[in-house]
Amino acid sequence: MTPDVPAHHTLLRPEGWPRPRGYANGVAARGRVLFVSGQVGWDPVTERMVETDFAGQTRQALENVLAVLRAGGAGPGHVTRLTWFVADLDAYRAARPVIGTTFRSLFAGHYPAMAVVQVAALLDPGALVEIEATAVVPD
Repeated sequence: MTPDVPAHHTLLRPEGWPRPRGYANGVAARGRVLFVSGQVGWDPVTERMVETDFAGQTRQALENVLAVLRAGGAGPGHVTRLTWFVADLDAYRAARPVIGTTFRSLFAGHYPAMAVVQVAALLDPGALVEIEATAVVPD
């Protein structure tokens, strides 16, 4: 267990595999499970996109995920999995340095299991990224 992993989480890494950078291969956890629906980069009150660029929308989407988690009594350290749906994989790749800095500032060194999936489109007009989360809060 590393210092950035909550006590109720165990990182899963097959023997001989290198340590992943910016995510975990797998996470085992025990407790109350929270499921956060896909969040986009909009202001949840006005339902309007806060930013038009990929990095800005990603920051807002992650902040929205964290707001839902707080409503469930959880925080970034409880997240076991994030799934990112992106409309433009090249835009995601170009924004990775800024996204990495944003992620580290919001998740404070916690790296859950993650997947990034390119999709043809997202439901919300103007959305470039949608992020869903699973979190486990200890009993």
